[in-house]
Amino acid sequence: MKVLKKQTNSKDCFICGIENKLGVNASFYEMEDGKLYSLFKFKPEHQSFPQRTHGGIISALLDELIGRAIWIKDDTIWGVTIDLNIKYRKPVPYDVPLKAIGEIINENKRIFEGVGAIYDMEGNMLAEGKATYFKMPLSKISEGDVHADINILVPDNIEYIE
Repeated sequence: MKVLKKQTNSKDCFICGIENKLGVNASFYEMEDGKLYSLFKFKPEHQSFPQRTHGGIISALLDELIGRAIWIKDDTIWGVTIDLNIKYRKPVPYDVPLKAIGEIINENKRIFEGVGAIYDMEGNMLAEGKATYFKMPLSKISEGDVHADINILVPDNIEYIE
């Protein structure tokens, strides 16, 4: 699948923060099929049991993925989570490459809903989620000029994701 655009990262976000040493450091890509893909690797610090990623970390990744999927249509919309439901299908490992795919399934003036799932690189679904968000301007979420901290494009050479 062809990558149309790479989304920006932030400095300190637990999921996408490029300077967060304990974070996931995930990258997000807008694809030609209208979905949002993410490539990432959970770290040993993200474990619950040995060789398994903690469910809270898994849900945080899905929350970020689904919430960002709205940016494909309008990158000025920020989502504040109202509801998040996760189904854990198989153990999610850490220290191995993983991908996630998300999309918006419903939207109105004030709210949007989306779905997302985490897969291993063989295509096995490991976890899935559905979430609902309030649409909110960034100025109501955070005070001051935070754009320099949340609008960082980290170039890479990824043009296609399977």
